[in-house]
Amino acid sequence: MVPKVVFGRGCFDQLPSILAPQRKDKAPFIYLVDDVFKENEELINRMNLRFNDKLIFVSAEEEPKTEQVDTIVKNIKSEFTYRPSGIIGVGGGSILDLSKAVSIMLTNKGSASDYQGWDLVKNKAVYHVGVPTISGTGAEVSRTTVLTGPEKKLGINSDFTPFDQVVLDPDLTVGVPKNQWFYTGMDCFIHCVESLNGTFLNEFSKSYGEKAYDLCKEIFMNGNLTEVESRGKLMMASWHGGMSIAYSQVGVAHAMSYGLSYVLGTKHGVGNCIVFDHLEEYYPEGVRLFKEMKEYHNIDIPQGICGNLTDYQMETMIDIALSLVPLWENALGEDWEQKMTRDKLKELYLKM
Repeated sequence: MVPKVVFGRGCFDQLPSILAPQRKDKAPFIYLVDDVFKENEELINRMNLRFNDKLIFVSAEEEPKTEQVDTIVKNIKSEFTYRPSGIIGVGGGSILDLSKAVSIMLTNKGSASDYQGWDLVKNKAVYHVGVPTISGTGAEVSRTTVLTGPEKKLGINSDFTPFDQVVLDPDLTVGVPKNQWFYTGMDCFIHCVESLNGTFLNEFSKSYGEKAYDLCKEIFMNGNLTEVESRGKLMMASWHGGMSIAYSQVGVAHAMSYGLSYVLGTKHGVGNCIVFDHLEEYYPEGVRLFKEMKEYHNIDIPQGICGNLTDYQMETMIDIALSLVPLWENALGEDWEQKMTRDKLKELYLKM
């Protein structure tokens, strides 16, 4: 679990005092920040960079790649004599995952692609802090950092992945575009549906999943919340949804969404929505609610994105999806391979 968390409007201002005791002599803090904040001087000033601290702006246009992690790590190592005091990620799921991966790779040899899988990391990561600026992904609390590598899209799932400290300031999510707010919020909702309907479910996971599920319904189906209330609740739904899957697993939507992302570069939130829209067979109640929320907020989900795939692309997409064994096992049980054949998967993708 994440050992330390602060929550509250304006708590981002506590970041300098949180970092101060962690600073090692001559060793910088490296800030990986979503480049959407490049012109936001007020936010940058609040970070209070000191000494040789470094700010790196990163685009979240594409989801993080192993090669991108390796490049950032190599640049940090060549620029600084001392290993950084810490890595601070400020942004959405992509930036948070990138920060987790960079902190791991600063203390582990080889390429980030060597660690895609479960419990492959040997050495503790450098101190790392997550500051989400959009709510829903659960990346701030999960034990994985999802990366697209040369051969697969798969997380570095390990006990060393979670942040040492998270700063949850709902005010940082002001100004998120409506579609993005919905897609990322639905990532959280889908986490809950997949966790609560999975075979890996236990009481620990269930208690978090149920809370996040109820919060999502309140946020996306109740028009009476103020924006301030909605932001705070969605930030906590994201946290609880992430905790729920940390102790169980996701399912069909995430497995298929990874395939879309690997082949077509579809962003995670919208990818989940595209897939989930067609999964009545597996999650009837969840999909019914999802469709209601989509109508309520008048959101368009992209259609026909798998319409012009080559055979090779389709086969690759199926390969990537089927490689995520724990997700299928959670969704469909130990005999999942009898239930989810290549033909069945192709039929589902063709609906998208």
